[in-house]
Amino acid sequence: MLPAPPTIPGLIDTHCHLDYPPMIDDLAGTLARAAAAGVERLVHVGCTPAAWAPAIAIATAHDRVHAALGIHPHDAQLADDVTLAELARHLDHPRVVAVGETGLDYFYDRSPRDQQRRALARHLELARKFSKPVVLHIRDAHADAWAEVDAQPPVAGIVHCFTGNPDEARGWLDRGYFLSFSGIVTFPNAGPLREAARICPADRILLETDAPYLAPVPVRGRKNEPAYVAFTCAQLAGLRGVTPGQLAQAANANARALLRLPAASPAG
Repeated sequence: MLPAPPTIPGLIDTHCHLDYPPMIDDLAGTLARAAAAGVERLVHVGCTPAAWAPAIAIATAHDRVHAALGIHPHDAQLADDVTLAELARHLDHPRVVAVGETGLDYFYDRSPRDQQRRALARHLELARKFSKPVVLHIRDAHADAWAEVDAQPPVAGIVHCFTGNPDEARGWLDRGYFLSFSGIVTFPNAGPLREAARICPADRILLETDAPYLAPVPVRGRKNEPAYVAFTCAQLAGLRGVTPGQLAQAANANARALLRLPAASPAG
């Protein structure tokens, strides 16, 4: 039997994919379990063109869910003028709180790197146009990502599922970005990442699941879901020498300010 996550009021899961199974097969149950763990809001990420309209529909149907829309770097070849114009039309929706995920993934290299960099640049432009933060997926590509970010006027943003070391963390923090930590920070072999999590200022830290991926200890190896952000919060709080409630509230304030989320926690 799986352990139940602790209840930590005020949690916000800033990055999950609710349209993936098994969550989409029992969305009501998924959201109820998240609420029981203290999750008051979730950001559902639609990262392919086919996912944008359904993401808005999910966010519209559930008061606690908001949407982020973009093109994942794995699919950067899709980021042509026509598709980006369609993305822009969706970004204007009031339930959309961020642009992305976009970025650079040099680990899998599923799209040519030049196409990834062009797509990232275009997403940064859209984030600035719509005054919404950008959500970055960066893997083995921090230097090139910094070059793209530095080439444009600054925009607010999140490095989602941050997996870098302390120096890479400082590089993003120096550029004004927030760092979002997933269940990876609970893995035994994540020493440099945990050190980065320890040095991240309290006013720049966010929490996420990236569900259904990256389930934290003690449910590692299972399908992840938003309720499990409580496990990550509890373990990360211990690393930082604060209570889980203190970390949840700090991350909550950061997410609400950056994503312009309402402070109240409505039912539904």
